[in-house]
Amino acid sequence: MSTWKGKTRGGTFGYLFFIYLIKYLGITAAYIFLSLVVLYFIPFAPKATKSTWFYARHILKYNRIRSLGILLRNYYRLGQILIDKVAIGNGKVDQYRFEFERYPEFLQLLNSEQGVIMIGAHVGNWEIGVPFFDDYGKKINIVMYDAEHRRIKEILEKNGQDKDFKIIPVNEDNLTHVFRITEALNKKEYVCFQGDRYLNKEKLLTGTLLGQKAPFPAGPFLLGSRMKVPVVFYFAMREPGRTYRFHFIRTEPVIRTKEKKAETALLEQYTAALDQILKRYPEQWFNYYSFWETTSDGSLSKD
Repeated sequence: MSTWKGKTRGGTFGYLFFIYLIKYLGITAAYIFLSLVVLYFIPFAPKATKSTWFYARHILKYNRIRSLGILLRNYYRLGQILIDKVAIGNGKVDQYRFEFERYPEFLQLLNSEQGVIMIGAHVGNWEIGVPFFDDYGKKINIVMYDAEHRRIKEILEKNGQDKDFKIIPVNEDNLTHVFRITEALNKKEYVCFQGDRYLNKEKLLTGTLLGQKAPFPAGPFLLGSRMKVPVVFYFAMREPGRTYRFHFIRTEPVIRTKEKKAETALLEQYTAALDQILKRYPEQWFNYYSFWETTSDGSLSKD
């Protein structure tokens, strides 16, 4: 089974191109140019196209015409989200609208003087919310694979963009990140994970997403079930009219039983929440690799 390689698709040139396009021609011009980029990616990004087609046909069970629509909308939405991230990072936040679900409950948690674990996914644009946490942003620690961390740091430094949040890079070769995560929680800060990608095949949990079995990283759910701090699922989803809707879902407490480990119970809550998000925003699934368990012939695993 192919896996994610620790680095999100796209090169530094593409990011820089859109940064300058937005600065000098505006957001709308960037969206228009994006339409051409979408058509380019369908034939010239075969692995990503294949995985999205598989998702539409075999997971969502769409027909061919509807699957083609998802493919086009998926690439376009991904481009929009990258453009929005650059635009907001360059001070154009007033050109967007933001809606929040369960926000008062979430703020109450942040004000409770305790550490919080936040688990998201590669759907929507979770980073877009960081500027709206204001002073809370200074207490946010984002756990990120080292390959992604190095590239994002390079882009931010080249363009003079400040970041309020801190990054905890994950390296397969050592456990330094575990100590940094524990330290952050002990300091009553917030630690953010993505719960849908992994590098270490030896540390996995099996869950069910959209009716099909898939592997998930054990780390976020092990820590979330054992660290004795609140856990929140967080998704920031793109909607029409340059609108983002923030979803905050506080988890129920989990305990180990004879039938189920605590981390498995937390994973089940996570996949149930992610299920609902994907049913509402099916085109905003951005995992471009073979995510669900498949057999050697490429068909879905039956067990």
